[in-house]
Amino acid sequence: MKPSDRLRKICLALPEAVEQETWDIPTYRVRRKIFVMETETEGRLSLWCKALPGSQAILVGADPRRFFVPPYVGHKGWVGMWLDGRPEWNEVAELVRRSYCQIAPKRLAVAVNAVASKVPPRSGSDGRVRTRKEF
Repeated sequence: MKPSDRLRKICLALPEAVEQETWDIPTYRVRRKIFVMETETEGRLSLWCKALPGSQAILVGADPRRFFVPPYVGHKGWVGMWLDGRPEWNEVAELVRRSYCQIAPKRLAVAVNAVASKVPPRSGSDGRVRTRKEF
């Protein structure tokens, strides 16, 4: 399977995720907000995603051959990861999930994080998923 196809499968497995071409590149969105961009950077296939605060510096500092600060969005904390070669797909999926959870509405993020940690999300009597702040 091509790297683009694997990335698409990871992104579209998330709730309400859609693919939309923007700026002639595939972008993955939840409720119209981009959480992953697939692009060519310096002639190499890469993904750009929102990183947790401080993660960009840690990832790029620890392994600049795999991670980079992308143009245009790097100053907002996004991180780039090369997809050519042999990326660690579990790591790609984790970066995508974390980016999604920062962009998605809280209800969707809580549900995705609960699945990732194998803990069922808390629900009220109305069946609505509640965030920790609501308890």
